[in-house]
Amino acid sequence: MKYNITRRDFLNGVAVGVVAGMSPLQILYGKDEKITEYTKDCYPPKLLGLRGSNDASFEFAHMLRDGERFNLKDIKPKEEYDLVVVGAGISGLAAACFYQNKFGKDKKILILDNHDDFGGHARRNEIDLKDGTILSYGGSESFQSPKALFSKEVNELLFSLGIDTDGLAKRFDRNFYPDLGLSRGVYFSKEQFGIDKVVNGNPRKVICDDIDESRFNAKSIDEFISEFPLSNKDKEALISLFKDKIDYLDNMDSKQKEYYIAKTSYMDFLKEKVKLSNEAIAFFEGITDDFLALGIDAISCQDARISLLPGFDGLNLEELSNEEKAEIEEPYIYHGADGNATVARLMVKRLIPNITPSKQNMDDITLAYFDYSQLDLPNNKVKIRLNSTVINVENEENGALVSYVTKNGISKVKSKKVVMAGYNSMIPYIIPALPQEQKEALSKNVKTSLLHTKVVINNWEPFIKLGVHEVYSPKMPYSRTKLDYPVDIGGYHHPRDPKKPICIHMVSSPQTLAVMQGIDLSGLNARERARVGRNVLITMTFDDHEKIIREQLQGMLGSAGFNHERDILAIVVNRWGHCYSYTYNSLYDDEEESEQIIKLAKKPFGNIVIANSDSAWSAYMHSAIDEAYRAINEL
Repeated sequence: MKYNITRRDFLNGVAVGVVAGMSPLQILYGKDEKITEYTKDCYPPKLLGLRGSNDASFEFAHMLRDGERFNLKDIKPKEEYDLVVVGAGISGLAAACFYQNKFGKDKKILILDNHDDFGGHARRNEIDLKDGTILSYGGSESFQSPKALFSKEVNELLFSLGIDTDGLAKRFDRNFYPDLGLSRGVYFSKEQFGIDKVVNGNPRKVICDDIDESRFNAKSIDEFISEFPLSNKDKEALISLFKDKIDYLDNMDSKQKEYYIAKTSYMDFLKEKVKLSNEAIAFFEGITDDFLALGIDAISCQDARISLLPGFDGLNLEELSNEEKAEIEEPYIYHGADGNATVARLMVKRLIPNITPSKQNMDDITLAYFDYSQLDLPNNKVKIRLNSTVINVENEENGALVSYVTKNGISKVKSKKVVMAGYNSMIPYIIPALPQEQKEALSKNVKTSLLHTKVVINNWEPFIKLGVHEVYSPKMPYSRTKLDYPVDIGGYHHPRDPKKPICIHMVSSPQTLAVMQGIDLSGLNARERARVGRNVLITMTFDDHEKIIREQLQGMLGSAGFNHERDILAIVVNRWGHCYSYTYNSLYDDEEESEQIIKLAKKPFGNIVIANSDSAWSAYMHSAIDEAYRAINEL
């Protein structure tokens, strides 16, 4: 695919075209909409195709960003609330729960969200088949190191929702894939390596590992790498990198080494110090796309070390911090059948009990049907109003005015307090009266993009034949392809028969797609790369995505009898243009300056407070909840 859009276009942002003679409302809502009202036949979790942030969710925001002005002066507020929350993701929903805890359940709360479903990235995918329903997650997938990282407030909220963290771990069958003799593998594509080949038996431990190291079904590193389609010289160099504890920085003292690994990309380290060839380095291109959403040319050696990439064991560096060790060592097994959508659904159940007759616990909520028509009823103490893009928030003496757009036009409400729980980078446009220095601080959080794609196939015997349950694909659009997590919970059972359908989870960084389209990312910092990746997504249709998905799966699984035309039953592309919160990157950022930016960005502004994972520069569910707790206590 080639697009006639330059790198400058991507960095400046692709503006939404305005059709002559049409108002902004007509431009957006003159097209067909997937959801006009919420019914059993039009149920957001069941929708296929292009999901995540659909076009309607961002078009008004982009118009505002690109200078569109809306006449708000003549619009009078028609409703009054104690609290308005902008954003129905984990942080926004948690803020509403904490507000009730502090001020009482009799308070009137309105939660506004620009998407057609709640949960933010903690989105649920339901795929109906003739043999039953497959559940999966559209983004936020699991609890990250809860024993080590969760605060007292996070644990108390989860407990109050009916979530048993230890119970989640017990419902995760860590031995399911190992008992089948499956391992992790690597797919080398013909396009990049001259042959389509899957090598199983990967012995490499990964960060946030759900498999016990003793059950990897691994080959030795020598045997594993010997099967790579590379020259003998490159294979020997890779084996040495993984096995030998070499001090590649032996001419530096400890302080120089620490500075080097903080300020040097892993790509440059492999080139300049390890002396790998470009062909050998290609093995690592894509290996950090999932966890860090950046390529190895944009992450530091420091982050590569935390991600368990090789080359650092012989450098005699200081030990990792306890928090860093916790992320590496604590098993990644705290997972609902729909990922962290379980948490979002339980918060909605608590806020709007009539949404489902299900009990308030993680088991009953798993298969519960949610009646979306109950979200925004006149008599609700808490209302969740979807498909509503907030375009302006302004302080008043005793409250604030919130203006938002729906298919019916522009509306305004009055509230005593407002919690901004959307994206930091959008807040300066929504609250134009903010001090300039706070606007600049908020704009520094440029979120990275990811695709969380779900592909349901009619059987998974090709994975059995290849001996893999998860595949890393260097230099390919989708760096990670895995059979869904083996979780049995609340009457839902993970597929166990290889002859029956299963969901494949695939992750892609759009920055990889940008490179494949010929866009040069060299010289760009992490924020600029994020903007490029995000705008690549805007130019791509579902047909573009489907073609890529089918081609990669066919190349990967074709030798084991897979036929994409016959075997693919459904595809859901969860497109997150704004996915991971920006995180401190030592290649481009000063640590002390970053801390000041974080502190300044989330300062209360009159009757408005800010709660989101962006406020912590941390792309985790527990961070989003912690920031919600902090924001409510600032009211």
